[in-house]
Amino acid sequence: MSGRFITLEGGEGVGKSTQIRALAAALAARGIEVVATREPGGSAGAEAIRALLMEGADDRWNARSEALLFAAARADHVARTIRPALARGAWVLCDRFVDSTRAYQGGGGGLTDADVMALHAIGSEGLLPDRTFLLTVGAEEAARRLAVRDVAGADRMGSKPADYQARLAARFLEMAAAEPDRWRVIDAGGPADAVTSQILAELEPWL
Repeated sequence: MSGRFITLEGGEGVGKSTQIRALAAALAARGIEVVATREPGGSAGAEAIRALLMEGADDRWNARSEALLFAAARADHVARTIRPALARGAWVLCDRFVDSTRAYQGGGGGLTDADVMALHAIGSEGLLPDRTFLLTVGAEEAARRLAVRDVAGADRMGSKPADYQARLAARFLEMAAAEPDRWRVIDAGGPADAVTSQILAELEPWL
């Protein structure tokens, strides 16, 4: 079986981490080697950059600085984790990838999509997922989940203001509509196991 590269995208509190764990278990039960990873992070170098990106004040970096740091982390992640796993036939499940940079630093931060993808072409040779799932929930539900998740305090991305989060959600939906062959939009407002079933149903042709 050939390797597959699957990413989960969406705003804060939509349940990406929960679904990555559930999908990894479901695929492993089918005998598939799974590499579950995340961005920023997923390799030693990328995890070091993650600390720079996720900690500190909201204004620690501007959108351009963030995009450069994300691109550097992603380049190491792709080279050391993602491409080797795909080459040996594993399925890679990634919590965020370049589409998050397109949404956060692009739609949310004001960079052009061309700028973000130019960095991606240099750093990661333009690698894109085979399938991207956009998880969506209503603003009130997302806020409720974040209140539970971030009880000890939000990181830099989770603490972005409401208007930023609105631009972010709109940008994700815009990207999904523009690339329907790659993207699938999943309503993640229901029970977690029902969301997992929806995602697995979309992956069934590859199973």
